Amino acid sequence: MSAGVALCLLSAGKTTMFAASIFTLSWTHSVQKTEWREEWSVTPAGLQLTQASVKGSGAGMEPGPDAVLRDGWWTWQPDLPIQSRLSLAASGATGGGWTLCAGSDCREVGAEAGETAVLSPCPR
Repeated sequence: MSAGVALCLLSAGKTTMFAASIFTLSWTHSVQKTEWREEWSVTPAGLQLTQASVKGSGAGMEPGPDAVLRDGWWTWQPDLPIQSRLSLAASGATGGGWTLCAGSDCREVGAEAGETAVLSPCPR
């Protein structure tokens, strides 16, 4: 992990710090009911999406143009600029929130409709 880089999660007015420079977000698509996963790196400049995977395809969840099918998952490297933060707002339509895994620490965030979770690099 880069010196001083960690992931912060702000949810329900509480900030949780993860001593990790890589994390995974996964969720179930609200219409297709198919799992989506993204791998992110925490950098001093922000959050960098390094890989996306979707188990199938359908409305609103088309794999990227360079996607490769591996073990039932379409996987690719998205071309997305570094993000200063990610805001996850729960719709309540999926039956759950996002699963955030940083190292071996996994937890569900944004499970309640209207609940917002914000991910960002922790301040130094």
